[in-house]
Amino acid sequence: METDVGISEYVGRDVPPINGIIKQRFTDFLVYEVDLDYKVVHIKSLEMAESSQKKNEPAVQEAAGTGSTKDEEQITVEGVEASKSDEPGQVNKEKRHGGLLAPYMSEDAIIQLKQMYLEGPEPPRTTSKETRTALHKVVRDLFGGKLESETDTTSPASDDGSRIVIKWSKRGGGRGGRGERVPRGTYPPYIHFTLQKTNRDTQDALAHLSRTLRVNLKDLAVAGTKDKRGVTVQRVSLRRGNKTVEDSMQDILTQRGERGVRIADLNYRKASLDLGMLKGNAFLITLRNVQVDSVETLDRSLSIMKYKGFINYYGMQRFGTAAVPTHSIGLAFLKSDWHKAVALILQKRPGEHPDVVAAREAWLIDGDLERALDLMPRRVVAERCILESYQKQKGETRNAMGALSTIPRNLRLMYIHAYQSYVWNAIVSERIRRHGSDKPVPGDLVFEKDTNSKVGDGGDMDVDGPDGEPGTDEKPLEEAENTVTRSRKKPWVAPRVKTLTEEDADQYSIFDVIMPLPGKDVAYPGGELGEQYREFLRRDGLDPDNYVRKQKEYILGGSYRKILLLPKDVSWSVLRYTDPDVALAQADEDKLLGFDPPVVVEDGKFMALQINLTLETAAYATMALREVTKTETSSHFQTGLTQASEDQKFRGTADTEVEAEGVS
Repeated sequence: METDVGISEYVGRDVPPINGIIKQRFTDFLVYEVDLDYKVVHIKSLEMAESSQKKNEPAVQEAAGTGSTKDEEQITVEGVEASKSDEPGQVNKEKRHGGLLAPYMSEDAIIQLKQMYLEGPEPPRTTSKETRTALHKVVRDLFGGKLESETDTTSPASDDGSRIVIKWSKRGGGRGGRGERVPRGTYPPYIHFTLQKTNRDTQDALAHLSRTLRVNLKDLAVAGTKDKRGVTVQRVSLRRGNKTVEDSMQDILTQRGERGVRIADLNYRKASLDLGMLKGNAFLITLRNVQVDSVETLDRSLSIMKYKGFINYYGMQRFGTAAVPTHSIGLAFLKSDWHKAVALILQKRPGEHPDVVAAREAWLIDGDLERALDLMPRRVVAERCILESYQKQKGETRNAMGALSTIPRNLRLMYIHAYQSYVWNAIVSERIRRHGSDKPVPGDLVFEKDTNSKVGDGGDMDVDGPDGEPGTDEKPLEEAENTVTRSRKKPWVAPRVKTLTEEDADQYSIFDVIMPLPGKDVAYPGGELGEQYREFLRRDGLDPDNYVRKQKEYILGGSYRKILLLPKDVSWSVLRYTDPDVALAQADEDKLLGFDPPVVVEDGKFMALQINLTLETAAYATMALREVTKTETSSHFQTGLTQASEDQKFRGTADTEVEAEGVS
C-alpha cells in the first residue's frame, strides 16, 4: 500500500476520487523522451535508408586525409546496406580510377577490377607490379572499404613482386574473426539510435540489444531509465569501436518489434549519451473504465494537477512489488544487520512463481542448498548470489556480509535508495499535513538563487522506475541518485541551500521548496519539521549526523528533491469504448507500419480518460495520476481493478462485430 512507503497526502484533498485503471494495456502508457533541445523523441522512419556517404562528404576523403564530413556532430546512417544501383556514382569515374591505378596495374587488370566491383563478391584476381602498401591504400580509399586487398601468401613471389589479391570485403569476417576494420576517422566513434521497447525495462532491453548486435553491454548508454509496463521511446548510444554495426542493424531493423524491442533512426555522433542528458519525458496516458460523479469533477481534478501541481513522491515502483518491503532490506544494510538482510531477501512471499516458491522452501524448510540452487531460476539474481556464496563456503552461513557482497552492486544500492526514498516520502507527507501545499513557510529549504544546481536535471529513476522486485530480475540501475547528482566528469560540489525565514519566505514559491534525502552533506529543514526528520531516523536506529560506514559503498550520499512539481503541456480528452482489448492510443512503430489507427466508439459502454503531460526528469507519472484519481497506484491494486472491471466482460467483442459485418 502507498501508506506503507510514506505516500498519503494530496494537493486537492477536497476533490472526490475518480476511479480508473492505469496501464490496463501497454499502449495505455506511452512515454517519449524529451532531449536536451526540448524535442520529443519519436521513431521517424523504419526504412533502411540511403548511404550516408551520398548525403555527406564521402568517407573515402576523410580516410585519405583530404577532408572531413560536413557535419561531424551528426552523420545519418541511412543506408546501412546500399544497393548496387547506388554504386556507379562512386565508381564510374573512369579517368580518376585509371589514373590512380595505372602505376600499379595493367590496363586489363584495371578493367577486371572494375568489372569485379560491379559484379559483386567472388571477383577475379590480379598481381601487383609496384609497391604493395601504396596499392592497398589506393584500393581501400578508392572503394570506401568495400573492397580489400591482401598479399597472396599461397603463391611464391616472382621477379615482378608478390601477388596481390583484391576482393570484396567479408563483413563480419576478416582476419582473426574481428570483422571488417574501417579506416580510423572514417566515421565518428558513436552511433545513436532510437529505441522503442514494450513491456521491458531499460536494462533488459539493452541486454537484448547487446546480444543481437554482438556488442558489449557497457558500450550501450542511455540518458535515463524508462518504465517497464508501457511503450517507451528513447535515444541510445553505441560505442562502435573499429567496426560498423551495419550487418547487425540489417537484422534488427527488419524485424517488427522483435521481443518488444525496435530500433530506428541511426546517426553517427562524436560523443556518447550519459545519464541526465535529457530534459524530461512526454506522456500519453489512457485511464480505462473511468467512473466519476460528473464531468465537472473530472475537469476540476485535472485543473488542480495542471495549475497547482502534484506531490513529487517516489512512486511505488521504487519499492518493488513483493510483500517484503525493499526499504526494510535497505535499512538492514545501513544498520550492518547482515543476517537480517539475508533473511528478508530469502523470505517466502505470496504470489511468486512455483519454481521460486519450491526453491525457497528447499532452503528455508529442508535446508537443502543444492536442491534450492537447482530450482531457483537464474532471473532471481539476489537469492541465487546468496545461495551460491553459501555453496562455495560448503554450506556455512555465518559470513552473511560476504554473501550479500556477491549481489551486483547496483542491486544492493537499490535497497538503500529505496530506504532513502521511503524516508523522503514520509517527511514530505508530514510537511504537507502541517503546512499545506500552497506556499513556502519558515523552516523550508530552497536552493540559493545563485546556485548552479538544477533539480530534476539528471537522475537514475526517470519516469516510472522499473516495475518488479529489485534483486529478483536482472535489471541493475545506474547508481546516481536523482535530482542533484554527482557528475561523472566533474567533482561533486554540495549545492548551497538556505533555510527560509519570516522575512524571505514570500520571495519563493512552493515549487522552489526542496527536501533532503538522508545522507551526508545535506541540511535538514528548520524548526519542528527538522527535528522530526532526525527523530524519524533515530527510531530506525540510525544516527542522523553520522552516515559513515566501514563499507564505503554503503555510505549514504545525500541529495535534494523538489516537494511539488508542475507538469507542462497538460491536456486531456474523454473517449468511449466497449472492448478493452482495442487500443485507444497507437505506438510509433504500429503507426509507421500502417496498422489501423485507434477507433473511438461514440456510443461505447465505458469511459476512458486520455491525458497528455510532460514531466522533468526523475518524476513519477503515476504520482501525477494519483493526484487526479485519488486512488492507490500500486501494481497489485491496479491488477485487482482490472480483474474486477466490468469492461472485461466485453473482451473480444470488437472482433465479433467485425466478423458479423463480414457475414452480412
